[in-house]
Amino acid sequence: MSVSKHSGRARTRRLPLRTVLIVLALVPSVALTGLLTLGMYQLGQEWRDEDAQRNLASNVGGPAQQLLSALQKERRLTAQALADASAPHDELTAQRAETDRWAAQFRPLARLDTSHGHAGIKEALTAVVRQLDGLDAERRAVDAGASGQDKAYTYYTGAVVADLSVFTALGNSSSGEVTVAAQTLVDLFGATEMISREDALLARGWKSGRLEFDAYDLFVDSIGTQEYLLEYRVEPTLSGKERALYRTLAGSRLWTDKRDLEERLIGAVTDGTPGGQVIVPIGQAQWRGTVDRATPELGRVLQARVDTVRSLADSSAHRLWLILVTVSVLGAATVALVIGTSWRLATLLRRRILSLRDEAKELQARLPEVVARLERGEDVDVEAEVPAVDPDAGPDARPDANGVFHADELGELAQALDLARRSAVTTAVRQAEQHRGFERLLQRIARRTQLLIGLQLRKLDEMERKHEDPEVLEGLFDLDHLTARLRRYEENLVILGGGQPQRRWRKPVPLLDVLRAAQGEVQDYRRISVEVEGRPWVSEWAVGSLTHILAELMENAAAFSKPPTPVEVRAGRVGRGIVVEIEDRGLGMTPAQYAAANALMQDPPQLDVMTRADDVRLGLYVVARLSAGLGVQVELRPSAFGGSRVIVLVPERYVAVRPQPGAVPTGGGPEDVPPQHSGPRRHAAADPAAVALAQQEGRLPTRSRAHAAPDAGAPADFPLPQRVRQASLADGLRQPAAEDFTPPPEPRRSGATIGAFQRQSRKARTTRSPMTTTED
Repeated sequence: MSVSKHSGRARTRRLPLRTVLIVLALVPSVALTGLLTLGMYQLGQEWRDEDAQRNLASNVGGPAQQLLSALQKERRLTAQALADASAPHDELTAQRAETDRWAAQFRPLARLDTSHGHAGIKEALTAVVRQLDGLDAERRAVDAGASGQDKAYTYYTGAVVADLSVFTALGNSSSGEVTVAAQTLVDLFGATEMISREDALLARGWKSGRLEFDAYDLFVDSIGTQEYLLEYRVEPTLSGKERALYRTLAGSRLWTDKRDLEERLIGAVTDGTPGGQVIVPIGQAQWRGTVDRATPELGRVLQARVDTVRSLADSSAHRLWLILVTVSVLGAATVALVIGTSWRLATLLRRRILSLRDEAKELQARLPEVVARLERGEDVDVEAEVPAVDPDAGPDARPDANGVFHADELGELAQALDLARRSAVTTAVRQAEQHRGFERLLQRIARRTQLLIGLQLRKLDEMERKHEDPEVLEGLFDLDHLTARLRRYEENLVILGGGQPQRRWRKPVPLLDVLRAAQGEVQDYRRISVEVEGRPWVSEWAVGSLTHILAELMENAAAFSKPPTPVEVRAGRVGRGIVVEIEDRGLGMTPAQYAAANALMQDPPQLDVMTRADDVRLGLYVVARLSAGLGVQVELRPSAFGGSRVIVLVPERYVAVRPQPGAVPTGGGPEDVPPQHSGPRRHAAADPAAVALAQQEGRLPTRSRAHAAPDAGAPADFPLPQRVRQASLADGLRQPAAEDFTPPPEPRRSGATIGAFQRQSRKARTTRSPMTTTED
């Protein structure tokens, strides 16, 4: 996923490379497959429709044609029966049976599935069946004399027209060639129907020799329609065998006689009666002999057209089938070729891209390793770590005139990646060298400053021994405190620069003295209260680093809590060592900040002091580095007072055994290192913690030194007595005490006490105390 520069913009989802390549390979293949499938589906649909239409025409055409002929004959015989009721009706009865037989075969056709057949065929079949349903009723009416000529003619003509609509629907093929040929067939059926109508109308007048004027008009219209269909619709569209048959028929004597009879009928005259009847000028036998011979000849032309239409339908369906099979085979081969080619190209492309990815992953894995080696101070050869490689020119590369291959886009990307690898490693080496150089410079400057601080502390110590003026000592103690804090800050620079503090102790130290020493290095030390449960001792190996850790944590607690709220320090033995709790009443931190700080304590990073110059919690990095090197666990938690609570767990291995009675708990570094201070020196009444630290280091005369020799029977782990300001002076010599000083002792301790203090002071200034600390 990638996020745009503007936070308001939506996130852009990135697909995996494999998915992208598969999409690139499959999209054209799927698109081509879809197009070919659609084309084959359309061809298959057309072939199925034509095949269904061909089968439907074969199943429906025959029965419909036979039914049409039977209805036409029954219509003529019915007209004759109505014209001469006394004549026998045997022929009509036989024809009715014939019509019923073909009607019985036709009725099931209306239940056929015509969904893929001709348009309108279902409606046409239903219309014919509906007409046939009224056939029996019409026959009964004719037999009973309830139906006249016009009614019977209208019914049978309607049934015939419905049957002709079936042929019209069968001509609506999906093939244009078949549709055109079928239209000529429909016209031929129409021409035969016109001849049949003429025959049925004339049947009304054979008995009387006269024809009603309305029937005569219908007869003339039928002749005109017949001539129009044959001359203008049929003859121009005939071809081949059917054309030859029609021309033979049209030029035959039989067809000429038929037309002569029709002309004579057209020229018939009325009989002059008021009813307006037309005299039929020909006899029934003459008409029957001509029509009964001419109609079958026209039927031969019609049957030839039926065969032509059927042949065209079969040919069109077969042609569509061949096209469907050919397109399917070629389409499948094309799709297979496209899919295979696309997949092969996508595989090659993916292989090359994955090769570039592997090189990038190699850089990702190698660069941290190189950086880690650089952090350990090892030398790294760029040429050995990142050898130059020849990029893959790719399958599209072509040699130039000199035979040199030029890389394609992926080859250029490989070259750029190789250059990036070498540049990254080179930059890391250069930055590591600069960082190490800066750390060495920082440590060198800090060490030199520490030497000056040590000389300053020694000078302050000499001045404190020379001067006994309380005001002068007050100023010297303040300078001593500031110098001790400055030394801690310089040690911070050494630690951040990769070094370790150089203060070392040779013997264990009470935990209370370690806490007081740390308290003495804090600016606002007056707000810090120290409470130790029991009398634990700390091993000499951990005194220096633990003092620095506690001083930094106390400094942070005092700095991030508002005066005059106290900072409480509690310590004591636990099952796993020594625990120290430092709790303030400041604003605290957020849960995320606590999590980040604890993560820092668990895994301190390689700190770049240049990038952390503005960090207000820089001391936490010092604590993290020291605690990680010492094995001390530091955890930050919210305080019940709203501030922060820091828990420092000193491992059991740094818990020292209490020295034997009479042993003096001293500390110190190597003998060849000049003595240094580890805390401020002030009057005890104003600065008890700092004075205790100074007494521990042997730089401040204690009360035992000032007034009497040390008590050999006193416990060695108690804090040494402290000097009280102006306690030995007479009342007239005392100056008004500050508000933070303790009240002076009783007046009875006067001259003798002053003398003892002076003697012990001179003795302390001339004798080096064994409780001293050293550092570089």
